[in-house]
Amino acid sequence: MSVRRILTVLLSLALLTHALPCAAQTSPVATSQPPSRFAGWASVIVAGDWRGHGEPIQAFDNARRDLVAGFLKAGFSRADMYDATLRPDVAHPTTAREALEAIGATTARATKGCLIYFTSHGAPEGMVFGPDREINPTMMAQLIRNWCPDRPTVLVVSACYSGIFVDGLAAPNRMIITAARRDRTSFGCGADATYPYFDGCVIESLPTASDFIALANSARACVKRREEAEDLTPGSEPQVSIGSTLQFLMPTLRFTPQAPPGGAAATVAAAASARPAG
Repeated sequence: MSVRRILTVLLSLALLTHALPCAAQTSPVATSQPPSRFAGWASVIVAGDWRGHGEPIQAFDNARRDLVAGFLKAGFSRADMYDATLRPDVAHPTTAREALEAIGATTARATKGCLIYFTSHGAPEGMVFGPDREINPTMMAQLIRNWCPDRPTVLVVSACYSGIFVDGLAAPNRMIITAARRDRTSFGCGADATYPYFDGCVIESLPTASDFIALANSARACVKRREEAEDLTPGSEPQVSIGSTLQFLMPTLRFTPQAPPGGAAATVAAAASARPAG
C-alpha cells in the first residue's frame, strides 16, 4: 500500500472517530422544571363544616383533600400550606381558634402572597366556621388584613350566599372568588355529593387553567353548565372581583404547567394537534 493510501485511511478513521460523539448527542436533553411563580406564597385550605341536613357528610373534606393536591401541582409549596377540617368527629379535632392561629403562623412565615380557600356552609349573615362559630364579612375583612395586609391575595369562599364577602373585602391587591351571589345558594352539599359543585369545578379546572383568572372563568362556566343540566334554579352565579393592582400582576402568576396523561409523547402529540393544519 502506498504512503498516500495509508495517510488517506488514517485521516478517514480520525474523522469518523471525531464524529461519533456528536451522533450520540441526538437524544433529548433533560430540562429542569422552571421555578414556581408561587414560591414564598402562603396557602390555606379549610373545610369549615361537615354537616348536611343535620347528618355528617364528606363533601367538604373531599374538596379540601383534592384542592390541596390540585394546588400543590399548580405550584404551591406544601411547606407553606396549611389545611384543616373543623369537623369535631375525628380523632384529634381542630378547633376554630386553633385553625385561625395556624393560618396566622403560616401567613407570617410565607409573606410573598396569600391563597386563602374556605369551603363550608353559608347563610346570608356569614360562613360556618366549625361547630359553633360563624365568620361574617366584617370579621373576614379584619382577618385578611391581619394575615395578608398588602401582599397579593386570592380569597376563595365556597359557600351559599358567599357573595356577601365581595364588597367589604375588595382591595387593589386582592382577587375574591365566591361560589354564589350574595342572595343565592350554591349546590352539592348533600350526603350523596362527592364535592360541593363549585369546589368540584375548581378541582376539574385546575389541571388546564393557566392562572387564577382562567381558573375562575372556567369554574364559573362549569358550575353554570352543571346547574343548567340538572335544572337547578335560580343559578348560584359565582362572583369574581379583581383589584386594580392584581389585574396587572395576575397574568405573571401562572400555574406550573401540568403534562397531559401519557408523558412526553402525549405532550408532543398535544402540541402538534394544537397547530393549525397546513
